[in-house]
Amino acid sequence: MTLKAETPLVWTKSSYSTDEGPDCVEVATTPATVLVRDSKTPHGPRLTLTPTAWATFLPYASRTR
Repeated sequence: MTLKAETPLVWTKSSYSTDEGPDCVEVATTPATVLVRDSKTPHGPRLTLTPTAWATFLPYASRTR
C-alpha cells in the first residue's frame, strides 16, 4: 500500500485583516472542510466547518454594523 503525502493547506487572509489590526482571520479549504484560524497564532486552535455550514455563516459575517 502506498501512502500519499498530505497536501499542505493554503491559508488566505481576510481582506479586512491588517498586520496592525486585531482582526486577523485566515481560511483554508479542503474538499470536505473549511478551516478558520487567527493569523496571529497560526499553530493555535482552528475552527473546522463543513462547506454547507461555512456558506450559511458567510452572509452573517459579511454584514456591516
